Amino acid sequence: MTIDRKRSIIEAATKSFALFGYKATTMDQVAKMANVGKGTIYTFFKNKEELFDDIVSNLICEMKLVAENAIDPRLPFFENVHRALYSILEFRKDHQLTIKLFQEEKEVGTPTVQAVLQKIDTEVISFIKEKLEIAIQKGEIQPCDPELTAFVMLRLYIALIFDWEKNRKPLEKEKIAELFQLYLLKGLSK
Repeated sequence: MTIDRKRSIIEAATKSFALFGYKATTMDQVAKMANVGKGTIYTFFKNKEELFDDIVSNLICEMKLVAENAIDPRLPFFENVHRALYSILEFRKDHQLTIKLFQEEKEVGTPTVQAVLQKIDTEVISFIKEKLEIAIQKGEIQPCDPELTAFVMLRLYIALIFDWEKNRKPLEKEKIAELFQLYLLKGLSK
């Protein structure tokens, strides 16, 4: 019964954060949506920040799982990185909570939301860095600064998926993979 209550609180809070954002969500709203007393929430979480952090940690785990599931060990490194990054960014683009968090960061600049989005970026960069280190050890790619390269890869993907679409027709997945390989694998020189 306790686990069910905790689960219903987390589900209600996730829904509230996705609908109203972090700043506008209250523990009263979460309690009402979860059909529990406000005090019940405090038996599991000491405050809204702790509840939010738990939800974000689960979100990050989901993103990692999506990325890992996109990887096929039979494919070359760059194809797998493309597949993993594309999956992560599609997840972020389609997941209601992340959509609301990006909107709140842009419109309100809530410090807690900024910190959470930075945490998500750090986790994604760490994931890519780990894959780069493995590829370097296997001799699949040239030695490089894995963290810096992971950062550049993520920013390139964000630019191609989100920023490009703001004023232009979205790029197809295959075109993004082609550009990713051109800029990072082959370079622009002839």
